[in-house]
Amino acid sequence: MLLEDLAKEYIYEIQIRNYTPRTIKGYKNNILRFCQFIKNEFEIVELEEVSPIHIKQYLNSLNKKGRSPVYINTILKNLRSFFQYGFNEGYCINIAKKVTWLKENKSIISTFTDSEVKRMLDYWKFSSYLHARNRCIMAVLFDTGIRNFELCELKNLDVRETVIHIMGKGRKERVIPISPYLKKVMIKYERIKECYLSDDILNYDNYFLSSRNKPLTTEAIQRIVKLAGQGANVRKEIRCSPHTCRHYYAQAQLKNGLDVYSLSRLLGHESIVITKRYLEGIKDTEVLELGVKSSPLMNLK
Repeated sequence: MLLEDLAKEYIYEIQIRNYTPRTIKGYKNNILRFCQFIKNEFEIVELEEVSPIHIKQYLNSLNKKGRSPVYINTILKNLRSFFQYGFNEGYCINIAKKVTWLKENKSIISTFTDSEVKRMLDYWKFSSYLHARNRCIMAVLFDTGIRNFELCELKNLDVRETVIHIMGKGRKERVIPISPYLKKVMIKYERIKECYLSDDILNYDNYFLSSRNKPLTTEAIQRIVKLAGQGANVRKEIRCSPHTCRHYYAQAQLKNGLDVYSLSRLLGHESIVITKRYLEGIKDTEVLELGVKSSPLMNLK
């Protein structure tokens, strides 16, 4: 069987599994690059000719190019899923399982300070539709921990009176609360949005729309955050991105006393192992302060 044919079949399989278009694109690109590599290096096009050593050599080539262990492990994860599908269909064994994961370096997650967040929010005023939209986008990112692509796909009906329904990774739905602060910002944005779009025929029901009434892209959201970061003079070592806003949300929730299990559900993580990484970015002094707040005897009723 040709590797190319299995790849085509597998792409349809993950479409059936209801993966997001973004995830499908990532899997497709990673698998096709691997197929192209072993074709160029070893003249292999047949599924039966692929062995674990070919996967190892491909991953090693990525390592030599300076790709991070996290990136390479993502490729291996995709290949494991690809060959597992081949195994389930009776085409082959899952040779990718014989390839071990790379050891990932633990990195401390640094994020914005409270003062930086305040300045980033204040960068966008309510002076126009676009500024009001951007102010609301920043508030939603900081106060919900929503992912970039989730925000882009947010529909009007997803935003309820007190909660937001989010369709996350793997089409898993979760519900997050709307705080009074965020609600106030959203009410102002919705009022300005209604006036701005009153004479237009809308073809999309996304909660956030461009000046041409089209859904926003993840790149557009990144630019909005970056501009706010530059205007707020955020420290150079901090990456001004939607994902850093998500880091801020997670660490702020933990500092404010939310337990890691509840935070994991709000973030849409598959397990608390991922969520626990945010704990590593909290300083020892802050942990001590949390310990005082949660003291059993201090909280006796």
